[in-house]
Amino acid sequence: MTVLSSARLLGAATLALFALPAAAQHRPRPDTTNRSCTPEHAAMGHCTMPAEVSSCTPEHAAMGHCTMPSSEACAMPGGMDSMESCPMHASMTHGGGATTLPSAPMTRDASGTSWNPDASPMEALHGTLGGWTTMLHGAASPRITAQDVFDAGSRGATKFSLPNWAMASAHRPIGAAHLTLRAMLSLDPLTEGKRGYPLLFQTGEAVGGAPLVDEQHPHDLIPELSATVAVPVGETSSVFGYVAYPGEPALGPTAFMHRPSARTLPDAPLSHHWQDATHIVFGVATLGAVVGPVKLDASLFTGREPDEDRYVFDRARFDSYSGRVTFAPNANWTMQASAGFIRSPEALEEDLDIVRTTASVIYAQPTPTGVLTGALVWGYNAARENGEATDDHSGHSLLAEADLARGPFNVFGRAELVQKGADELNVTLPAGTHGHALNVGAFTLGAAGTLARFGVAKAQLGASGTVYAVPTEVRSAYGDFPVSAQAFLRIVLDGGSSGHGGMNH
Repeated sequence: MTVLSSARLLGAATLALFALPAAAQHRPRPDTTNRSCTPEHAAMGHCTMPAEVSSCTPEHAAMGHCTMPSSEACAMPGGMDSMESCPMHASMTHGGGATTLPSAPMTRDASGTSWNPDASPMEALHGTLGGWTTMLHGAASPRITAQDVFDAGSRGATKFSLPNWAMASAHRPIGAAHLTLRAMLSLDPLTEGKRGYPLLFQTGEAVGGAPLVDEQHPHDLIPELSATVAVPVGETSSVFGYVAYPGEPALGPTAFMHRPSARTLPDAPLSHHWQDATHIVFGVATLGAVVGPVKLDASLFTGREPDEDRYVFDRARFDSYSGRVTFAPNANWTMQASAGFIRSPEALEEDLDIVRTTASVIYAQPTPTGVLTGALVWGYNAARENGEATDDHSGHSLLAEADLARGPFNVFGRAELVQKGADELNVTLPAGTHGHALNVGAFTLGAAGTLARFGVAKAQLGASGTVYAVPTEVRSAYGDFPVSAQAFLRIVLDGGSSGHGGMNH
């Protein structure tokens, strides 16, 4: 089978999976309610709890075992005066459960096999089709982005940009196991072109034999095609396997596109290639286990990042490996630490390998009028050239971000500190400073408000601004105080009953 015919076959499978949730939206759901069903049996997927269970506690509701009566749910943080104020509503009223632990709510699902807090908000369309529980979610952000608005340096650019994605999943029990199929689609190759969108101080990947600098690369047409099989071991434990082509290994935090704290901001972090850049690699095999609040997973995967041809499937290599431990002490927090060896991630530097270490904390807390989400992420790249440690491309990164939803409004921010080399930024330093790490800072603040709801979607109008801490060595290129800004329209799928915010895949 040729590469082209394989791509067509995989593309057809992707479209079929996207059709499942859409069809489920127009198919009446059978009444599978079992009045004698217990929360334990419901968690195993053996039956469906009554729509309202008076004995349901907030703890059981947060785990997706039952649905609280509306009067009691309103008393929970966030209430139910509007669906935007009830972030856990989706996990209480829709079947499925988390991919790696079927007894947990689907709000735990993030990128690959990573976890978000159970209390995370979710924007999505839910349905059932035959024995499948389906979900479709996605967003598009048409915008004007202006990097270095006041021309402090020579690296700025202004562009109309439209970053976008859509993801479909289908989940069903198969005997004692649970199967989840997932596909992601992005039209970035059409809307962003080969070079992506301008983003001051961004680095990573290449086009036309030259590295991308001050530009965020587009995502592939199909960033994920995956299958996960999870076998429950009791109510709060499981073993699972995940295969993807492409997909995400067990390395790093929840990818920025999937973090609720980053859902409103259209830009990728400058620390992306220090923390979560492996969220799209062609070939992933992961095995893991969940024991209560702890998840352990390990992966074999392809280290090379996607090439500039975003419409085809790259060759699977399985030349890299990683491991991760995640802890979810309650519905509001998840914490992870991970490390991995990445073989030759950049095509232009085939002899350069990366040992990446990361740690992160993600938080979600419903409030009386919405939900507060946040993340703190650290990542470190230790570069090796021909097997020997090198300072080039080695450095730390630190990111903090938050999103506060209050009624129809979101206020969000991100602060980053990233160590980048002068060669990465395409700047020549004086002799004797080769390999010197430059501390780049970026600080973003913005807001968005819901304009309208139409059908199964809503539109938000937003804006943000970014200021930078520029290292002295590169001020001749970037200026002393560059400022970037953008105005955007965020269009997101939202069935109305799935709560505020969402997994921003």
